Amino acid sequence: MADEPLVLGIETSCDETGVGIVRGTTLLADAIASSVDEHARFGGVVPEVASRAHLEAMVPTVERALKEAGVSARDLDGIAVTAGPGLAGALLVGVSAAKAYAYALGKPLYGVNHLASHICVDQLEHGPLPEPTMALLVSGGHSSLLLAPDITADVRPLGATIDDAAGEAFDKIARVLQLGFPGGPVIDRLAREGDPAAIAFPRGLTGPRDAPYDFSFSGLKTSVARWIEARRAAGEDVPVRDVAASFQEAVVDVLTRKAVRACKDEGVDHLMIGGGVAANSRLRALAADRCERAGVRLRVPRPGLCTDNGAMVAALGAEMVARNRPASDWDLSADSSLPVTATHVPGHRHPHDHVHEVGKENLYS
Repeated sequence: MADEPLVLGIETSCDETGVGIVRGTTLLADAIASSVDEHARFGGVVPEVASRAHLEAMVPTVERALKEAGVSARDLDGIAVTAGPGLAGALLVGVSAAKAYAYALGKPLYGVNHLASHICVDQLEHGPLPEPTMALLVSGGHSSLLLAPDITADVRPLGATIDDAAGEAFDKIARVLQLGFPGGPVIDRLAREGDPAAIAFPRGLTGPRDAPYDFSFSGLKTSVARWIEARRAAGEDVPVRDVAASFQEAVVDVLTRKAVRACKDEGVDHLMIGGGVAANSRLRALAADRCERAGVRLRVPRPGLCTDNGAMVAALGAEMVARNRPASDWDLSADSSLPVTATHVPGHRHPHDHVHEVGKENLYS
């Protein structure tokens, strides 16, 4: 609908420069420039390399998104940007760019939370989020169980990883198996040809006295690495596919078990799964099976919307505009440890104050 907010979102929390444009809950453009190949030879993301890549990709990616959406920047109702959490330098590039575009165009600026954006992106595929929403977010940097009564103002952490995130564990095991970076997709692929019951790897924090919603994958990672090292030391072949399948099963078993338990305990009849690891085929399958048996409705965006992207930031920004949430101040800064309870960083001054009008007509016709 024409009266729905038109918002551009910028995401630079890690190694992907994402620019999305959303009208209400309709995705118009999702442009991404990834620097993953530049990090592959290091076996992980190098912050300085990521920041430089964002600088080089920002303007071309914004222009590509506007062209894809078929809109003018002057038609936008707001600019949203990931203010945190994430890599400090990478976040700073996105925040600086968003402030520049918003200021020059005379548009309100919304600094939003990366994790809340991962939840809100599901609106672009499955419609408005139920309230409250139970969300399991799993990525290279996060493994969290969140209850969101209001995605724009009230997100409550129920549990989180106490050490390695799930995606981080995938990358580290892939490195031990010499499978390259990123590790998630290749382990997922190899695991389909392996036996998930071949090796009994541990399930962290699943004892009766453990925190019911927290996660730990460091012990699992160590167990898998030692098992592989012992085989190699004995001169035996490592059954890579069985290791991949057994390791993956240990991760997704814990994730889905705790997520479904949280739904039951909180009386929520649906579960949303987001973040890069949500693209994992076994996680999706096991979650679907356990949710069906528990009477819980499962919502998982398509894989392209699970990884970091500008569309998710634009989705949350559009919701901020629709619900008349306060825009951010011009002194908005990047916060690498922004807590999930801070769904956005509001301000007190009207974002149109002190905007220079001269020359605006020359920007993005």
